[in-house]
Amino acid sequence: MFLNAKKMRILIANKFYYPRGGDCIVAMNLERLLKAQGHDVAVFAMQYPENVDSGWNHYYPSQVDFAGSLGNKIKAAKRLMGWGDISASFNKILDDFKPEIVHLHNIHSYLSPVLAQLAKRRGCRVLWTLHDYKLVCPSYACLLQERPCEKCIGHGKMHVLKNRCMKGSLAASAMAYIEALKWNRNVLERYTDAFICPSQFMASKMRKDGFDPEKIQVVCNHIDPEKQQLFDSLNAEREDYYAYVGRLSSEKGVETLLNVASKLPYSLKLAGDGPLRKQLEQQYDSCKNIEFLGHQNAEQVATLLSKARFSVVPSEWYENNPLSVIESLCAGTPVVGAHIGGIPELIDESNGITFTSGNRDELKQAIGKAFDTQWNNDKIKTVAVARFSEQEHLKQIKEIYGLQPE
Repeated sequence: MFLNAKKMRILIANKFYYPRGGDCIVAMNLERLLKAQGHDVAVFAMQYPENVDSGWNHYYPSQVDFAGSLGNKIKAAKRLMGWGDISASFNKILDDFKPEIVHLHNIHSYLSPVLAQLAKRRGCRVLWTLHDYKLVCPSYACLLQERPCEKCIGHGKMHVLKNRCMKGSLAASAMAYIEALKWNRNVLERYTDAFICPSQFMASKMRKDGFDPEKIQVVCNHIDPEKQQLFDSLNAEREDYYAYVGRLSSEKGVETLLNVASKLPYSLKLAGDGPLRKQLEQQYDSCKNIEFLGHQNAEQVATLLSKARFSVVPSEWYENNPLSVIESLCAGTPVVGAHIGGIPELIDESNGITFTSGNRDELKQAIGKAFDTQWNNDKIKTVAVARFSEQEHLKQIKEIYGLQPE
């Protein structure tokens, strides 16, 4: 059922308000898109030195920090439960702005799920975009000893405590367990009208954990329009290399990739930094076909992808809806991607190849096949730009809001 009002009052909540990560960028882009459509939009976040001025900063609750003194930790622990100044701060902006729709993004830990409770009690329509697996996995990532784990999905949340999943710390894991008990599925469903998952894979894990399928919606991430402008401005010819763009860490599968790449004749360029960078650079120093580029800015990444024969996303954890795949396709660059998480939803035979995550033989075969394939780069780009446009994203979000289509 659609709302009749063309102009709505929408409150967007995310724990930070600066381009810190994907969750922040998605929330800030949505604010911009909604304002451009004539809607009144307010922002709620935690006080933080790097925040951009939103005009709503004076409503933000105080900063909490899980490190440092005992007092800091106690204050942060209260925030997890929705205690302290969080409720008063959010009630104040609800009183003054009077939103009809409250759209939550990444709110755990530094804000609190109490926002959903307070908004619903005011009669707001409450939507929640999930940027990680926190609602089904108390430690966010569905990882145990750097391998995919589903022990808590549909089986209670005690495993986070048993396995000390939060940073290997019993105290941190105990807090995550207590938080999961307080903000359990029944409570969250009571106060949330729709959970927005960026991938069908995430939606399937929500259903497995018992969440109401009727409250689960899937809306894919979109390409940053500024990044697309960079791709469109480049008239680069393809060169004879393939590329990896991302964090150099174990769960990303870079160790598997480099093991395979070192035994192949093709040139691989890696853009990114991370905890494994120094170790991997030393280990593969003698491999002349492997080049570590380090951190690259947006323009450098756009150039790298636009010239590559294809990109590779070898992840060994549950990627949700990775921008690394979306950006590559919007550059017209096919993807060799691990068949794990939400990656295979983005890839078909026209734009890439999938392989079993962690399987070196399959990855080797996929890389060879990708080099031998004559890809239609223009078609890959055209299809991807339409599929991952911000206009398509906004259209789907507004349907979930219940706004009349234009």
